[in-house]
Amino acid sequence: MAAASCLHSEDQFLCSICLDVFTDPVSTSCGHNFCKACITKHWDGTHQYLCPLCKEVFTSRPKLQVNTFISGLVAQFRESAEQEASNLMQAEIQERIQRRRLKVQEIKRSVDLSEKNAEKKKAEGVEVFTALMASLEMGLMEFSFSIEQLQKTKEKHAEGFINDLEEEICELEKGNTEVKPDSWSKVILGFTEGLIVPLKFLGYIDFWTTVSVVPVSYEGHVVKALVQLEKTLGEDMKKLLSKAKLKSVQQFAVDVTLDPDTAHPNLILSDDGTQVTHGDVKKKNLQDNNPERFSVSTCALGKQSFSSDKFYFEVQVKQKTKWEIGVARKSIERKRIIQLSPQNGYWAIWLRNAKEYKAHDDPPVYLSLKSPPQKVGVFVDYDKGLVSFYDVDAAALIYSFTSCCFHEKLYPFFSPCLNDGGENSAPLVISPVDHTE
Repeated sequence: MAAASCLHSEDQFLCSICLDVFTDPVSTSCGHNFCKACITKHWDGTHQYLCPLCKEVFTSRPKLQVNTFISGLVAQFRESAEQEASNLMQAEIQERIQRRRLKVQEIKRSVDLSEKNAEKKKAEGVEVFTALMASLEMGLMEFSFSIEQLQKTKEKHAEGFINDLEEEICELEKGNTEVKPDSWSKVILGFTEGLIVPLKFLGYIDFWTTVSVVPVSYEGHVVKALVQLEKTLGEDMKKLLSKAKLKSVQQFAVDVTLDPDTAHPNLILSDDGTQVTHGDVKKKNLQDNNPERFSVSTCALGKQSFSSDKFYFEVQVKQKTKWEIGVARKSIERKRIIQLSPQNGYWAIWLRNAKEYKAHDDPPVYLSLKSPPQKVGVFVDYDKGLVSFYDVDAAALIYSFTSCCFHEKLYPFFSPCLNDGGENSAPLVISPVDHTE
């Protein structure tokens, strides 16, 4: 209690001259207390002695007495203050220790996460290089096979020549020098005045001197194989890199569900909020005066909003002839006809007539796709201003909006478009991301 009392009346222990805690406190006859050294210095060199506080005039220099009571209180105050300072220092030390321990844990977690990411990237790299080595091995096998087949063909031709030569050698060794009709194709015949003359009258001309088996030059085959290999590796590399890129964004997958409070009255949402399709009849029980609801365009937003970091979701679009998918900012117009564009707060792509794809950029960009995507992936890097769309099954980038300026919350955006008499009745389906492929 004494310490608490001292701390509570700290100003009582301050010298009004030096404004510090009393040192050797002394009292004047008017009842005020000062440090002995301070009041002595204050009165030195003067013949008028005044109390620095109340200005009472003393006729002679007062005889100063040490105030033992104040000295005791000051001693208690100093001890209490020192103890409090010590406690505060210990508390600060403990707090610093705790902060450092938390930092150590944070660094360890970061290292563990980095190690996991390193292992994951290493596995992805092994997969890429394994596939490339498989392509190289396949190219080598095809090249070796083509060379072997060419050599076998050359050997077969040479074997035919050798057999024919050996037969002729046998005939010659038997002394048969007459030319048989079946051997005329193997000798050069002389022509005299349009008549075929037996060789024995023309002198023997050896046909086989003109026959040779030229070694095959494989340089052209090597170049051709390398060109084909380069093309194959280029295509494989492109596919592998696209697949790796898609995997890298799929790790930011988030759960997305449709917000029924934003859905146009003609839209039909599944109970779990993952499917939306267009109904021909407008729901009468929905209030159009809801400021969140689309009143004209058949659209809906996701319940989840994002204002930082990265996120990714996938939408199944198969069997549809038209759709619109993307993200939209919170302040978009919902009661009028929508003009999709970044300027109006939409970053989206669409399908029309089952084959016409367009990215609603400024200006719009018509897209040429190799095959119709069955599932579209949407990736957003909020901080970098990036919105990318992927053909999930083909692991191919469809389009990217770059250098986007985001200043408010973003919501997933969906429109199954009109039913068109059943031609476009298939729903848009928000699909869970498959991380096992």
